[in-house]
Amino acid sequence: MVATHSPRAATNSSRILYTYDTVMHGFAVQLTGADARRMANAPGVAGVYEDRPHHPLTTRSPGFLGLDPGFGAWPDTDFGDGVIIGFIDSGIWPESASFNDSGGLGPVRPSWKGKCVDAADFSAAMCNNKLVGAKAFKAGTVAARGSKSNGTPSPRDTMGHGTHVASTAAGSEVHDAGGLMFTRGTLAINGCSDADVVAAVAAAVKDGVDIISISIDDESRPFHDNPKAIAMFGAERNGVFVALAGGNKGPNASTVSNVAPWMTTVGAATVDRLFPANLMLGDGMVLTGQSLYTVKTNGTAMIPLVSSSCLDDDLTPEKVMGKIVVCMDRPANEISVRDAGGAGLVDVDGSSWFRDGMGAGDDFTLPALTLSRTAAEKLRTYMASTPHPEASFSFACETVIGESRAPMVVDFSSRGPNPVVHEILKPDIVAPGQSILAAWSGDADSYKMSSGTSMSCPHVAGVAALIKKRHPNWTPAMIRSALVTTAGTLDNTDREILDNAVFKGRGVTAATPFAAGAGHVRPQLAMDPGLVYDAGAQDYIGFLCALNYTTEQLRRFAPDLATCTRTPLSGGPAGLNYPSFVVVFDGRADVRTLTRTVTKVKVTVTPTTLEFKKRYEKMSYSVEFRSEGGGNPKAAGWEFGHVIWENTKHQVRSPVAFMWKN
Repeated sequence: MVATHSPRAATNSSRILYTYDTVMHGFAVQLTGADARRMANAPGVAGVYEDRPHHPLTTRSPGFLGLDPGFGAWPDTDFGDGVIIGFIDSGIWPESASFNDSGGLGPVRPSWKGKCVDAADFSAAMCNNKLVGAKAFKAGTVAARGSKSNGTPSPRDTMGHGTHVASTAAGSEVHDAGGLMFTRGTLAINGCSDADVVAAVAAAVKDGVDIISISIDDESRPFHDNPKAIAMFGAERNGVFVALAGGNKGPNASTVSNVAPWMTTVGAATVDRLFPANLMLGDGMVLTGQSLYTVKTNGTAMIPLVSSSCLDDDLTPEKVMGKIVVCMDRPANEISVRDAGGAGLVDVDGSSWFRDGMGAGDDFTLPALTLSRTAAEKLRTYMASTPHPEASFSFACETVIGESRAPMVVDFSSRGPNPVVHEILKPDIVAPGQSILAAWSGDADSYKMSSGTSMSCPHVAGVAALIKKRHPNWTPAMIRSALVTTAGTLDNTDREILDNAVFKGRGVTAATPFAAGAGHVRPQLAMDPGLVYDAGAQDYIGFLCALNYTTEQLRRFAPDLATCTRTPLSGGPAGLNYPSFVVVFDGRADVRTLTRTVTKVKVTVTPTTLEFKKRYEKMSYSVEFRSEGGGNPKAAGWEFGHVIWENTKHQVRSPVAFMWKN
């Protein structure tokens, strides 16, 4: 086919980068625009896609999630031993202690077909019963750069992102792992193209993984125009659960990515760990921020404060020499402050009400701390009240656990509503994604703190692996349902989870399902959810039919199912058997009825609700949503609620979002 529609093919067969036969059927090839247009019109071609780049989305969390090595989900599932997670990311640092298999792991199952590959800087001999496969897929990226591949591409992670993600979800126990002098405890790609991602997904499915974790971004485009979404459909159809990061473009609305209903989309939340440091003002007020500055002091001398734009041309010795520089409106360049003779630095995170996270930029080399928006407003008021403001630093250089309100949805976590299909609620769930300590590239003992939905996604992939171990016959949709319907909506103070993002004209509010999805992942409850919402390839095809996809577009997902002959989904796209509801009132009707089918997995519900007589029995129910008073009295917008099924042991909760279009 390439030879027929691309005249150069006969003399340059190396332009074929990949062939796909698992999650989709096709190939990746270098073509001119004219060649691509000719091929798009060829008989038997379902679609031609221009390759696009993707980029990674850049401890305490196991304990915060209720995971304990002595009891509960971890030992009950033998720590997920035997379940294989495939990570599609920037690579792996095999020497890390997090990938040591000396902890009594069983042998790799005979059905596993994967392997590690030898490359110039990567020996296949470094793989073991923990790290069971490693391959690199770079042909698409190399071709996009106009360069040529030299030998076998290496899976070694020179960036650190992939190592961090993999060790978060499936790393070995590493005692006394730490960052700088603070955290001590136990740790449980420069970019890639569509062609590379699809090749990696196909290889992972063919090798036999159970779970795929992907912490890379995506664009908001229709599913039939998205090769990654099509590949994920193929993975789910092959029984592989896929978890994807929801993106770091929050807090603006409709920024969430990776939003197909066969994907589990993960947002980011905080944990209850702080690295406190104090700023005592001249009037005696003490403001608490956070810092990874490593020199302990119980209070410096009082030092003059100076406000700065913190642009390099404003950080001059004449202005900042011997003073504490306050950067209210933008992140500071610590090096510029130090070089200009600044005595210290106060950085303001104006995007967060509460400063509950630390990043790589917070390991200051001069006395410095970061304040939240709330504390910064107090500092601003003080500095305006006196002609000679001054302050003193205190650094205890300690880690504090359990004293801060958590989880909160992090400001950067991308928000709904779903930009592709309003009727599917995204993100599905949130998990720890702020200040996560995990392995990094460099040597066996390299660990780094990092934040992003990249960090929250592998937490959910790891919990999914435990569920898969407990229930090996469950479909990916059943696993997703267990995660969603058992998610928590209250924090560690038994109050609603907060949205930590600062919005103009709005104070601190509870997180809506567009920020938190169904809530925060709860591994122990997800092991035994009571009821689950199941769905498979035919259900998803029905969903795509409800979006008015053509036969040609459906063929890209499943050539053997590319018809819409079944009874249309009642309720349109919102009628998919999903564990959440989105109800859209568009002015044409004041009543919407949506149907769901639940499967009993371990519980008998009382006759006044749904009465199951055997395990895995399915029963359906319908919910009538009625808009009273002629629509939303506030004008067009969203409101939220939930539907709960419960008995004495289980509570199965589905979030509901209501939209009024005026």
